[in-house]
Amino acid sequence: MSSVSNRMILLLWWICFFCYNCDAFATGLPPKVFNVINYGARPGGFSDNSQLSNFFLKAWKDGCEYEGKSRILIPKGTYEMNSVTFAGPCKGAMSFLIKGTLLAPTNPALFLNYDTWIGFKYLDNLTVKGGGVLDGRGKSAWKYNNCGFKRNCYRLPTTLRLDFVHNSKIKYLRSVNSKIEHISVFGSTNLNISFLKLTTPNEGHNTDGIKIARSKNIWVSRSMIHTGDDCIALLSGSEEIGIKEVVCGPGHGISIGSIGRGHWKDPVRGVRVMNCTFLGTQNGARIKTWSPSEYVLVADVSFEDIKMENVNNPIFIDQDYCPFCGNRKIGSSQSQVEIRNVTFRNIRGTSSSKIAVNLQCSNVKPCQNVKFVNIDLAYEGPIGGPSLASCFNVYGVAYGKQVPSGCVV
Repeated sequence: MSSVSNRMILLLWWICFFCYNCDAFATGLPPKVFNVINYGARPGGFSDNSQLSNFFLKAWKDGCEYEGKSRILIPKGTYEMNSVTFAGPCKGAMSFLIKGTLLAPTNPALFLNYDTWIGFKYLDNLTVKGGGVLDGRGKSAWKYNNCGFKRNCYRLPTTLRLDFVHNSKIKYLRSVNSKIEHISVFGSTNLNISFLKLTTPNEGHNTDGIKIARSKNIWVSRSMIHTGDDCIALLSGSEEIGIKEVVCGPGHGISIGSIGRGHWKDPVRGVRVMNCTFLGTQNGARIKTWSPSEYVLVADVSFEDIKMENVNNPIFIDQDYCPFCGNRKIGSSQSQVEIRNVTFRNIRGTSSSKIAVNLQCSNVKPCQNVKFVNIDLAYEGPIGGPSLASCFNVYGVAYGKQVPSGCVV
């Protein structure tokens, strides 16, 4: 065989080897940037804000079709935009870099009965970050926000919705004045949510910080949440959830629930809340279930190394939740939600109510295997005296210091 033929074979072999390993080489390349300014977007707004949403979508479309890492860039500046959803699947990893401030619509025609302001769906390997601000301008919508009291009500748009998003990160963002919840996670797996600041004034009712449902392996950490409702709410189907180093307050605490309403029967299990601080919240560590309800399992939950400061219900299981039902007799819950294997460990601080530990479990499904380990909650309020515990239908054990005591049998 001639030397020329040998060189040709060697060259072809190297070409084949290189093409086979193109992905390995590509992973080390910087992402291709798709700047929304190059698609017609500009700070300051348009007479028709749907134009801006369309410019963003054009940048997204090109980035999504690029076979490599893509970065959608929203530079510094203020942008008024209508509802928009960025959908996949995409051909490569996507990052969405928000440097500017995004403003939600204030015209009721553009938000009533919309469920999303900014949405991401059907995506794998997404990163949303940038240090920018999402301003939901919720004051224009809060007067319509009565779903906590009425069965038939207007739906309001979530600021940032993640549906069927996997192996992704949300970090270094601020969300202010949400119309309803700041962030909603549904049908998603393997998400890391961190370094967020979510704020809504107390007048913004039902403005949860982060709401998670039917999702698995979700981590929320190193964030500050100040809302008019739950800082974090875990709904049916939340599994293997970790919450760490979150400062919550004011707000309604970190809640599992409400559980047991309607046709949502997926279990909640594998929840771990640790190293969190609650400041002036209505509740701290809470589990709430509807009564009456469908059968749902809540199991393998722990709240560990928690600091409470002036919290109204530091430890609270409410199995008689029904805001439409009026006052009912304590201990009369008919909830079919089964709660078992719940641990409260190393919880300390102050309660603004006399009842610092309040466990109202179901008559028909008592709470099982509830553990209290080193609880130290002092009452600080006008009545004076020690903190108290009020518990019905609770079975479990207690170890170490117990202030207040007498909750499990």
